[in-house]
Amino acid sequence: MAKWRDYYEVLGVTRDADQKTIKDAFRQLALKYHPDRNKQPGTSDRFKEIAEAYAVLGDPKNRAEYDAHRSVGVAGFSPEDLFGGTNFDDILGGLGFDFGGPFDRFFGHRGTPRRGENIEVNVEVPLERILNGGEETVHIERPVLCQACHGSGAKAGATPSSCAKCGGTGRLVRTQRKGGVSLRQITTCPECAGRGTVIETPCPECGGKGEIHRYEALTVHIPIGVEEGAVLRVPGRGMPADKPGLPPGDLFAIVRTANDPRFERDGRDLYRVETIDVVDAVLGASIDVPTLEGQISLKVPAGTQPDSMLRLRGRGLPRFGDGVRGDLYVRLRVHVPERLTDRQKQLFEQLRTPAGRRSSSR
Repeated sequence: MAKWRDYYEVLGVTRDADQKTIKDAFRQLALKYHPDRNKQPGTSDRFKEIAEAYAVLGDPKNRAEYDAHRSVGVAGFSPEDLFGGTNFDDILGGLGFDFGGPFDRFFGHRGTPRRGENIEVNVEVPLERILNGGEETVHIERPVLCQACHGSGAKAGATPSSCAKCGGTGRLVRTQRKGGVSLRQITTCPECAGRGTVIETPCPECGGKGEIHRYEALTVHIPIGVEEGAVLRVPGRGMPADKPGLPPGDLFAIVRTANDPRFERDGRDLYRVETIDVVDAVLGASIDVPTLEGQISLKVPAGTQPDSMLRLRGRGLPRFGDGVRGDLYVRLRVHVPERLTDRQKQLFEQLRTPAGRRSSSR
């Protein structure tokens, strides 16, 4: 017997919580545990549990039945029953991530014909775009439905005929007996390539394929503070479906931080290396340091040691969701000159002699 799961506990709400409280709790947990944002082991299972809990408690009818019978998790519910009435896009939309469609992504497809496959691409995003948000362009090549034949592959006015070799099934079945056992071998019909129809007069635009390849420049909205590896969804820009009339898949743009010679990114924080002279490390100095908003002056304290780290608060990247800025860390390297002028040598010799040490200590 399946173990009963307390969905109120899963969402962290009380049993008398109203629908808004349940919805807010689900939204917060989904942001935290969605596998596109959280790469820790077990995240997918945790997200499934959260989605199941909300599908039950977020629907008044499901919740009433759950409260009355203490039903065991999703036992007895088909995925269509459980998720059919839940609009995840409406609940979690507007954030740019693929929060919609957890049914398809995590719980398998419905029994209806499948739509087109999804496409994944990387989009390199500069640090300034992560700071301020905005638009980035993604260039892709994908097949699209041929408008001349509407995906049939046949020339306008012509009709595909049923394949005589497979009888329109798209498959060839061969049966043979071995040792009293009947074996069936099913293969794709080579005559019609599994379509079940033969095009005698192909469409001149697509050559009978029903689709053409097209290069597209798509605009992707980059939310402020988008995280490395986040997945942004562009609905309907994936592969076309196998059959005309079914919707295409989606485009998933995976965010990659563009290389920047000025900084290295670690979450919200930025890191930079600055080289200073020995005299500046000893006596202190002010140096100009680049930030995402322009140059600022950074004070180097006297007596700074090699590889010291100075922090500029609030000069990093914003956190996704609330905009709280990270920090910029500047690592200081001390440059030791390889060649000295005679005057420089004299000065360093004075520092090394006991007299020089005494005079410098006064």
